[in-house]
Formats: sequence, structure tokens, C-alpha cells
Amino acid sequence: MKLGMNLLLWTTEVTEEHYPALQSLKDCGFDGVEVPVGSGGEDDYTALGKVLDDMGLERTAVFAVDEAANPVSADAAIREAAVEALREGVAKCQALGATRLVGPFHSAYKTFTGVGPTDAERDRSAEVLRRAAEEGEAAGVLLAVEPLNRFECYLMNTVADARAVIDRVDHSHCGILYDTHHMHIEEKDVTDAVERAADRINHVHVSESDRGTPGTGQVAWTKTLKALHAAGYDDWLVIEAFSRKDADFAGMIHIWRDFDPFEDVWRKGHAFIRSAWGAAAQ
Repeated sequence: MKLGMNLLLWTTEVTEEHYPALQSLKDCGFDGVEVPVGSGGEDDYTALGKVLDDMGLERTAVFAVDEAANPVSADAAIREAAVEALREGVAKCQALGATRLVGPFHSAYKTFTGVGPTDAERDRSAEVLRRAAEEGEAAGVLLAVEPLNRFECYLMNTVADARAVIDRVDHSHCGILYDTHHMHIEEKDVTDAVERAADRINHVHVSESDRGTPGTGQVAWTKTLKALHAAGYDDWLVIEAFSRKDADFAGMIHIWRDFDPFEDVWRKGHAFIRSAWGAAAQ
């Protein structure tokens, strides 16, 4: 297992001012970081990758799409924009030296129709993701698509929803990101959820029920981690937690308060996940 920290706790755009935080994460014992991929150019991500190399931090990248590049849109031009957005995301991921691009890019974040997903939308999303996976394969980048809770999307809320699209994609470079926060909300039983997704899970977000410090809330950690061990998962566990440091981003994802002392989130989170993962193997 490799333990990472999602940098969205700090920012949506990593700059030189965040380098001390990166070093602190390395000193704490993290194996890597998850970098938001956004508006910067490829050269910016190449430069950041060199900084992370010098620190000895591996990396993954997190990415989302908006309504103007919605993979489920009935408008072919918008779907083509989604393909292009994902192509750029893969290229920036490659420039960063990241091994995978993860996130809810199966559909536009917080864009709703008022009804549930249709087979036509699943097919459209799968076609966009298949083309993105082909780009990923050529670049050596895995895609991990994230189901979100019902308040943030409608195409994928559960493992079953995710499989309904990912099985249509049917590509070795496109799998499922299992997020403990979202599945705490949406699944009846996390053991069953992990078992049903086992052959498709290629990335995991370890995120508390309130988005604060892992181990301090209601997520069924023992059951989840035991199920991942049983499924043979032994790859990235990335802590995803949020704060009010970036007010615009916090407002977009509805974070109205800081849940815990800031350093507790990653320092105590790191200690908890390392310990809990080891205990779950027993």
C-alpha cells in the first residue's frame, strides 16, 4: 500500500507557496500527493513534478469536468469538448509524472436533469471515457472514475452505478475510484460494495464521513479496509479531506466550517490509516 494526501485540503492550484507543505507531508511519512489538475499549462506541471521528484514524493492527479464539457450531454459538440478536456488532463498528468488521473469526470459536477440516469447517458459517458482511456494507455496513465453521492451527481452514486458505465467502457486503463465518504452515504454494506467492485477498483480515497480527520467520524473503517485486503487491493490509499483555506473551492463543494485542527487532518490521518491498514491485514 502507498499512502497519499490530496492537496485539495490546501488549494486547487499548487504553487511555490505550498512547497513547505509538500515537504511537511514527506517528513510525516506520506509516499505521495494527489495534485489537482486545472488551469496551468503542461510546463507548470513538469516543473512541479521536478520539485516532487527532488522531495521523493510520488504523485497522482485529480480532475473534474464542468457543464461545458459534460460527457453525458446529448450535444455531440459538448461531448467532444469533454474528450478534449480529458485529453488535456491526461497530458498534464503525464507532464506531472503522475501514474493516474482520478475523479468524477464521468459527468459534469453538480449538473442535474431532475431524473435518474438513462442508458443513453451511460452509453455517452462510456464512449467519452473509452476515448480518454485510449489516451491514458498511450501516455501510461490509468483513469479512475469516482462515483459521488446523490447530492453531487446522478450518473454514478453507487458501485453498481459505476459498473454500469465502466463495464461499458471495457478498457484496461479505466477503472473505479472507491471513495469511503461517498460510499458511507450511498451503500447499504461496504463489504458487499467493495466485493462487487473488486476487479474494477484501481484507486481509493480514504475520506471521513464529515470530510475531516480519518478515524474521527462514522466511516466503517475496519470493514472497508478488511474488504480491500480480501479483494487483493494493495495500491494507493489517498486521504481526501477539505478545509476553508481556499474559500472559492470550499464554497463550491459546500464546506462551511473547518472540521478539525488543520495539521491533525493529515498528521493524525496519516497515523490512523497506516495503523488501520496494518490491523485490517490481521
